Amino acid sequence: MQVEPSQSAADSSLPQYQALLEITQVIATHRDLSSLFHDLAERLRSVVQFDLLGVSLYDPVSHQMRLRLFETPLADFPAPPKEFGVDDSLAGWVWKTQDPVLIIDVARESRPLPIEMIRRYGFTSCCALPLTSAARRLGAMIFGSLRAANYTEKDLAFLAQVARQVAVAVDSALMSEQLARERDRLSLLLEINNAVVTIVDLRELMSTVAASVRRLMPHEYIGISLYDAKNEVLRIHTIDFDQSRGLLREGITVPVADAPSSLALRARRPVPVTREEIAEKFESDFAQRVLDEGVQSGCLFPLIAHERLLGTLAVASLREATFPTKDIEVLAPIVDQVAIAVENALGFEQIVEMANKLAEEKLYLEGEIRTANNFEEIMGESRALKRVLKQVETVAPTDTTVLICGETGTGKELIARAIHSVSARRERTLVKVNCAAIPTGLLESELFGHEKGAFTGATGQRIGRFELAHRGTLFLDEVGDIPLELQPKLLRVLQEQEFERLGGNRTIRVDARIIAATNADLMQMVSEKRFRSDLYYRLNVFPVTLPSLRERAEDVSILVSFFVQKYARRFRKQIVRIPAETMAALAAYSWPGNIRELENLVERAVLLTPGDTLNVDLRLIRRDSALGHATVSAPSSLRTLAEVERDYIRDVLRRTGGMIGGAGGAAEFLGLPPSTLRSRMKKLGIK
Repeated sequence: MQVEPSQSAADSSLPQYQALLEITQVIATHRDLSSLFHDLAERLRSVVQFDLLGVSLYDPVSHQMRLRLFETPLADFPAPPKEFGVDDSLAGWVWKTQDPVLIIDVARESRPLPIEMIRRYGFTSCCALPLTSAARRLGAMIFGSLRAANYTEKDLAFLAQVARQVAVAVDSALMSEQLARERDRLSLLLEINNAVVTIVDLRELMSTVAASVRRLMPHEYIGISLYDAKNEVLRIHTIDFDQSRGLLREGITVPVADAPSSLALRARRPVPVTREEIAEKFESDFAQRVLDEGVQSGCLFPLIAHERLLGTLAVASLREATFPTKDIEVLAPIVDQVAIAVENALGFEQIVEMANKLAEEKLYLEGEIRTANNFEEIMGESRALKRVLKQVETVAPTDTTVLICGETGTGKELIARAIHSVSARRERTLVKVNCAAIPTGLLESELFGHEKGAFTGATGQRIGRFELAHRGTLFLDEVGDIPLELQPKLLRVLQEQEFERLGGNRTIRVDARIIAATNADLMQMVSEKRFRSDLYYRLNVFPVTLPSLRERAEDVSILVSFFVQKYARRFRKQIVRIPAETMAALAAYSWPGNIRELENLVERAVLLTPGDTLNVDLRLIRRDSALGHATVSAPSSLRTLAEVERDYIRDVLRRTGGMIGGAGGAAEFLGLPPSTLRSRMKKLGIK
């Protein structure tokens, strides 16, 4: 008679033991806390009735209890707070005292327990157990029911065993999370360290840092500001901010006292900030710009290398509370690496500046034929050309828009390249667009880019030429061929330096210098309503008019000699002599196609020359002149045959360093005996 109750008790305990075994199996197969807690709730529901299952873990940084699991079958149950004080909750009390709590009826509970939250949500009975591993106290697990006396001492004993198993799993999962964070931290440190070693350009470094940091800490803005201790200002040097409204830009200088970054600069440690704190502590125009950009939260880091305060690194988000303390602690050593990179980059800039000075001095002493401005690709010594190069020398260092006018073939692209090559933007790209060579329907996409689906055939996003020319120079050749309907958009980007891609609605800011070129009379086109007057005046800030070749006839011999050498090398020929009568005929021709026509003629002549003396079919230019293709030069530009011959011999003598006879001398180049050359020099008055 005594066996049956015992057997009945054993039978009633069997489901609990079975559930405990299943829980052990669940624990063994999970390393992620979220999935562990979810499966745990499913297993317990079969053996324990509850209207609430909550798991809270203690956060030692904030000294708060954080809710990690909240399961309830009740519909429309109000969501509890994610975080609460240790002394304000039953979970905190259980974690702190390590004592399990069984409440039969909340209404009759007389113990001084913090059960206000349980009463507020309408639970009548509950069971709370500490989650404690062999190494540490982790948190608490609470079961709640809307019915009174739903839990017994026996339930408490069973759930205590469950809690011990769960504590082991939680401890293991937390350790895995900690190891994962450490692994990510070391990976980021390695990436940044590699960047520090290999990258000396701050913009390239910023791109690498932004990509690395984004994996750890979601953000929309990251920027480096350099500190000028002498003037007590911060200057935004480099930013990565795709969603910018244009209020925060590189190059902005702000007094330290007006910049939120000063909090980290003064404290010399990382400082997290919120939108409210920025508004409360700073009343400056710059702080308002930060707020108007939509910044909700951020973290400011000082950049310190070898005890030297270099500036700050700011990471900001358009969302709230995205910079937890644990992530800031991980990011701090990465910022130390960035500080070293900034120091290296600033030192490298000084080295580059010194190297550029030496290079400029070297260029100044090179080649007489390059003219006084050192424009390598531009050949000639005429006054008309030197006047143009003087204009180029004046305008190149500025960011002023330049309009290059001149006949076709006069070298407008060479002048544009010369302006770019001696400007402050020479390290960036010179992007060229021939507006006449691109169909009207595609020109807008070519200049401004397009989004996927903007038109039939737009299968992906495309970056336009303006974006490619950011911080560089954009050369718009044949600008007079831009259609009227596209001219307002071009005018906007010239005035405001902003545009939208075709099919897009996001405003893109761009910093590009514009050099335009045309062989058309834009003023005439304006009067004929074929070109907008406001665009014309915006392009015509600094006009440069190139002389035609007939206006610089004294440069023909120099250009002919240059092109002969160029194509002789290309075709692997040895051409050492240009007949004087040939040079005289070429110099007397008016060249309607200008330098391009001259180059094409010389290329053809070199290709067809069988020996070492240039053979030019002069009938070609005589025929062109006879057909009326040449523009007649003004009488003042005509020269005698003796003048042409004298200039040509002088040019050859300059090239040979004044040497007449011998290998490489002027006589050998001209194909004349040295005595004959001396006689002709005497006759022409060449000393």
